[in-house]
Amino acid sequence: MSRRGRFITLEGGEGVGKTTNLALVADWLEARGLEVVRTREPGGTPRAEAIRALLLDPDGEEPLDDDAELLLVFAARAQHLARVIRPALARGAWVVSDRFTDATFAYQGGGRGIEASRIAALETFVQRGLEPDLTLLLDMPMGSAQQRLEGRLDRQGGERDRFERERADFFEAVRQAYLERAAVAPERVVVIDAAAGLEEVQQRLVECLEARVAPWL
Repeated sequence: MSRRGRFITLEGGEGVGKTTNLALVADWLEARGLEVVRTREPGGTPRAEAIRALLLDPDGEEPLDDDAELLLVFAARAQHLARVIRPALARGAWVVSDRFTDATFAYQGGGRGIEASRIAALETFVQRGLEPDLTLLLDMPMGSAQQRLEGRLDRQGGERDRFERERADFFEAVRQAYLERAAVAPERVVVIDAAAGLEEVQQRLVECLEARVAPWL
């Protein structure tokens, strides 16, 4: 019987470089002979991706209520856990996810103002004790992150989704909620200064992986 895999998440606001750095983390693990499942939230399965599309749609026919948003996030997470994350961990694979429940406390808690106790109740119900073994929080000032986001959208020719259209105070509240999460769980959450150049950020990530993850191998 295979040993249970490990669960690593990358967190942070818009424009901090999660997608690029998730690839670095996954590649580092695969180079050590591990099976790695790369995934994201909301999403990760066809049904969860359909929920993601609903959550991000900036042109919906009606405003999405904050409570409905929260419940949709956890509905997608329940499907993701059942179909991807739990089966992968059970067979010994490592899961690397672009966001997980810390994002819910940051976006729906910090950004929307939903009480942490209500989010925690859903966390307990849906996750049944499962949480990441390691979370890499990519952090940078909100203004710098927004500049990076604008640059990415210009290069890719895309438009802002429903969350990316939020005001500056929303993103600052999200950032502060993330940092508060990190402060109370330093054994799990490592804050990475994402405002530095890519080479420096990735060097710090590798140093973290060597210090935190290598002993697990």
